[in-house]
Amino acid sequence: MAHKVCLIRGDGTGPELVAAVEHVIKAAKVDIEWIEVEAGLKCVEAGKPIVPDATIQKIKEVGVGLKAPMTTPIGKGSVSPNVTLRKRLDLYACVRPVRTLPGVPTPFDGLDIVIFRENTEDLYAQIEYMATERVAHSVKMISDFGCQRIIRAAFEYARKNGRKKVVGVHKANIMKIADGLFLRIFKEIAAEYPEIESWDNIIDNQCMQLVTKWKLYDVLVTLNLYGDIMSDLAAGMMGGLGVAPGANFGDKCALFEAVHGSAPKYTGMNKVNPTALLLSATLMLEHLGEKKARDDIEGALIATLKKGVKTYDLGGSATTSGFGEAIASELKA
Repeated sequence: MAHKVCLIRGDGTGPELVAAVEHVIKAAKVDIEWIEVEAGLKCVEAGKPIVPDATIQKIKEVGVGLKAPMTTPIGKGSVSPNVTLRKRLDLYACVRPVRTLPGVPTPFDGLDIVIFRENTEDLYAQIEYMATERVAHSVKMISDFGCQRIIRAAFEYARKNGRKKVVGVHKANIMKIADGLFLRIFKEIAAEYPEIESWDNIIDNQCMQLVTKWKLYDVLVTLNLYGDIMSDLAAGMMGGLGVAPGANFGDKCALFEAVHGSAPKYTGMNKVNPTALLLSATLMLEHLGEKKARDDIEGALIATLKKGVKTYDLGGSATTSGFGEAIASELKA
């Protein structure tokens, strides 16, 4: 029986990336019924909301989605389609696995960290207004409820996946009320998991330690803004945003996405690396119970990279479609 999955092809290079991923998944013999829904810049240009209600309803109905990168108009009043999807679908946990890949050069040998980022609150709640003509206010909203569920999700993940350490990341030394709430709840929940080692770090120190003592870390859990910045830092450590997968989980829906932008200047050039979206799709396959297909695709990807077949961002010359075809060929071998 086919798995139903909502598909957002995205803007810019998004459709090219999706085509490569579809080809690989087909080669892995996974039966997926793709249900296309719309969101992003194309909707805005057509006079529609950046994420139409019909898209939200369909993802809620199906429960699983794969999303290519989308473009957010900068400084033009249009909200982010990514933030809109996360808030309206209540996808409160952004999960970013960060690990080195054979064949992808990086000085951070042995990197294997999972970042849990709260996805619906903080400054990303998009509560902003002009207090005067020259003063802007942006509200940092942190709730007990929001902290409870993201911190517990991180500890539950650690327990279920044999992870030994969970670190809470904050700025409670400065934002003593908002981040202080997060820190207090982190310590309360940590006490419920005595088998898991836990401590907390201030965000700036954590960023420094990520690039100097990365082998100390296992699972990190943090607030929305810090998680956004820290996970991109970690993506750079694993070789760049072109190889960094992402997943967003709620209690009723899951949405999987490449975490980089839509790279509009490369649109139609068949050039951008599909690895991030492909690895996001393997996280989706795991969520769907297709663990063998996940393992097969990841194995084919690693074999392809080891053979030196790489896109421009990794120092190679493979095209988007050519890279996808090379992985598909490994699966068929």
